[in-house]
Amino acid sequence: MSSIAGKTAVVTGAARGIGKAICKKLAELKCNIAVVDVLAEDTEKTAAELSELGISAKPYQCDVSDYSAVQELFKKINDDFGKIEIVVNNAGITRDNLIIKMSEEEWDKVIAINLKGVFNCTKAATRPLMKNRWGRIINISSVIGVMGNAGQLNYAASKAGIIGMTKSTAKELAARNITCNAIAPGFIKTAMTDKLPETEKQKLENLIPLKRLGEPEDIANAVGFLASEEASYITGQVLIVDGGMVM
Repeated sequence: MSSIAGKTAVVTGAARGIGKAICKKLAELKCNIAVVDVLAEDTEKTAAELSELGISAKPYQCDVSDYSAVQELFKKINDDFGKIEIVVNNAGITRDNLIIKMSEEEWDKVIAINLKGVFNCTKAATRPLMKNRWGRIINISSVIGVMGNAGQLNYAASKAGIIGMTKSTAKELAARNITCNAIAPGFIKTAMTDKLPETEKQKLENLIPLKRLGEPEDIANAVGFLASEEASYITGQVLIVDGGMVM
C-alpha cells in the first residue's frame, strides 16, 4: 500500500480488542497514534507497546460521549502531534435487552457512546483535517446496523446511525480531500465471544458462509486499506467484513 508513514491517527476504543488491533496495523504502516479509551491503565499499556514498534504513541483517557472533553482531547492531540490526519471512531458498548425490557438508561448510554461519540470526535477533528486538505475518517459500524437483531434495538440504532452519519460527512468534506467510510464487522473474536460456550460459538459459525468468526486483524486490515492512498477514490461507503454473513 502507498505509504501513510508519519501520518497521525486518532483511534478511539483503542485499549483492547478490535481497537488495539487497529492501532497495531496503523503502527505497522508507520503512523503515529493517539490511543484513546476510558480505560486508563490499558490505554497506557497499549501506547507503550506501540511505541516499541518505532512510532510515536501517546495515551489519552476520555469518555467520547462528553462533548467538551472530546473538544479538549482533540486540541491536546493536535498540540502534541502537530496535526491530525486519520480518525478511527471505534469506541462502542452494548447494553442488550428486548425492547419490552429495555430501560431508558440502556438506550441513552448506547446512543451516547456509540453514536454521539462519533459525532463528537468527527466534529472535533473536522477543522484540523480541513486545514490539512487531506484526511481519512473511518467509522466502525456493525452488520447489526445493516440487518438489525432481536435484543439489540439500541445497538442497531446506533450502528445504523453511524452509516447515515458517514455518508453525510463524506459529502460535506469531500471537497477538502477528506474521505469518510464505515466498516461493518460481523462476528469477531473478542474477549466477549471467548466467554461463549462452544455450542453458542458453533451456532454463530453456522450463520457464516466462511464457517468461522473473524479476527480483530480482519477489521484492522480493512482500516489500513481505507486509510491508504489506494482508497483515495472511495468515500461514503460501508465495507462489510463478516465472512459473507450479510449479502
